[in-house]
Amino acid sequence: MFDNYLINRDSLENEVVDGKVVGFKLKVRNANYRGVFLSLHNGYYIVVDGVKYPNSVQTFEINGKKPRTYAELSKAVYEHWDYVDEGILHIAAPGGLEPGMHTIEFQQSVLAAYGYMPTDEEWVKCAPEPGTGAGSDKTPRIVSYELALK
Repeated sequence: MFDNYLINRDSLENEVVDGKVVGFKLKVRNANYRGVFLSLHNGYYIVVDGVKYPNSVQTFEINGKKPRTYAELSKAVYEHWDYVDEGILHIAAPGGLEPGMHTIEFQQSVLAAYGYMPTDEEWVKCAPEPGTGAGSDKTPRIVSYELALK
């Protein structure tokens, strides 16, 4: 149910660096009511208008720190992402998105939050790919959004 509220619907915008559109970004929320340690955050399955953007082009910004890769976040074992805080998902996509409406398919991947699942050790060693269902925690399905680019 909460899956429908993971993206701030007014936050989709192109990202401009030194006058060039280098991609796009949007604000996201954590699906787990207890929050999560950043080392457990494994990224997103995200498809925009039929184009899949893998973890390799994603970075994540939270807690007033610069955007980081998921490899960097995997080492943030003491840093917490609280339930009420919005993070910013950055997607590297030269040229960004065209103005107008966009269809976004989305699933958050957070590795075991409870520490007793049989997959815990396996996923720490080799994290599952977002969108496969493994590691989806509180977001068991891929959700579709219709968002306008700001």
